[in-house]
Amino acid sequence: MAMTEHPTKPIDVAVGILMRRNGDVLLGQRPAGKPYEGYWEFPGGKVESGEEIVDALKREFIEELGVRILSADPWCGVEHVYPHAHVRLHFYISREWEGEPTGLEGQALAWQGTLGVEPLLPATIPLIEWLDRLRYPA
Repeated sequence: MAMTEHPTKPIDVAVGILMRRNGDVLLGQRPAGKPYEGYWEFPGGKVESGEEIVDALKREFIEELGVRILSADPWCGVEHVYPHAHVRLHFYISREWEGEPTGLEGQALAWQGTLGVEPLLPATIPLIEWLDRLRYPA
């Protein structure tokens, strides 16, 4: 009897949305050599084995942006299957941090109100509408 193949277990990824008082959010552009290079996304990275998601977020923001997150609230979770990976994205919103974000991995960064950068990473697109409801309540 043949064993059926199980789909790959999703990779947990901590994602942070730095939000200024005026509602602007920070997006980063994926650097050359990574899948979806040139696409814009919210910064973050893989959760290491045994690491709490919020700790992964804080570590990634120091490594990628040189920013120390002081507080972050869980916002939503999204699973997305890309051709190269099955990811489970854990989104946090941070309104308090220390330092000015800098692209330490050579990535471009942009503060965005109405999003004007393209292309957006596919998993990011549905979140923009939800985020606008939060940033700009009717």
